[in-house]
Amino acid sequence: MTTALPFDDFRALMSSLPSGDKTAADRVRAMFAKAGKPIESLGRVADLAAWLAEWSGRAPPSINRPLVAIFAGNHGVAVNGVSPRPVEDTALAVELCAAGGAAINQVCLANDLGLKVFDLALHLPTGDITREPALDERGCAATMAFGMEAVAGGTDLLCLGDLGVGNSTVAAAILCMLYGGSGSEWVGLGSGADSAMMSRKVSAVDAAVALHGSHRGDPFEVLRRVGGREFAAIAGAIIAARAEKVPVVIDGFGAIAAACVIHAVNPAILDHCLLASRPTDPGIARAVERLGLDPLLDLRLAAGEGIGAAFASGILKAAAQVSSGIAATVGRTA
Repeated sequence: MTTALPFDDFRALMSSLPSGDKTAADRVRAMFAKAGKPIESLGRVADLAAWLAEWSGRAPPSINRPLVAIFAGNHGVAVNGVSPRPVEDTALAVELCAAGGAAINQVCLANDLGLKVFDLALHLPTGDITREPALDERGCAATMAFGMEAVAGGTDLLCLGDLGVGNSTVAAAILCMLYGGSGSEWVGLGSGADSAMMSRKVSAVDAAVALHGSHRGDPFEVLRRVGGREFAAIAGAIIAARAEKVPVVIDGFGAIAAACVIHAVNPAILDHCLLASRPTDPGIARAVERLGLDPLLDLRLAAGEGIGAAFASGILKAAAQVSSGIAATVGRTA
């Protein structure tokens, strides 16, 4: 981004979003009807196939180059004792993925998915949001632009996940800034958190909102002041996927909170997005209700890391295959 006000480029891009291909979606539904398969008999399968057709422009739809993109960032707020894990664990998780030993690697293998893990300057945590902005505007916009590259190379299904020690606290701060209330309404227990840590998480969110609350009217300012690099990159990836009409599956604290930010800018921005799994965190679950997204799965997953999105992609691939098979049968009998 090279303008004097980097966020203006994203505002302009989001003001002219392409629509889905309703004709392609209708063609898929018609294929099911011609095959004697009432839409309701297959539950959400036909709807998923139609959604894929709408956002890929292909009827029947196909998924040939699915990608799980995981963005990893570290957060200055972690110095306040808001996580049972040290910030070094983010890099260890990235290394485990690179070595093929993480759970997400196995799910990707099972479903024939590509996997990329993006290290977003893990050696340089963002600012402590209880004392200063996480990022400056130019740095936040540049990270959003970097996230947009996730759709490069012909990806036709983008599954988004996140890694970052302390990012559940950051997600809660984003939601509190966007939707109001106090930290206790948005902070979830999190992995391994005890009551004392829970109190520190709430205090951190409240301190961040007290410091940055005057900027809550601008979602981009919310993102850069109380967010983080993985949140910014995911927001950019969602925007780019919409511009390129690539269906998106979101999963986890970072992806959902990032989706909330851009939804606050333009509520239509998420029409090409599917939520992978029902959140276990109460605050994130309330945010999902505000987004109007219907989770595909309920696996009780507490970790983001793209695992739920990868599982969901397997169902989407099957839905596309069902649609293709029905289309071939209808074509032979027409």
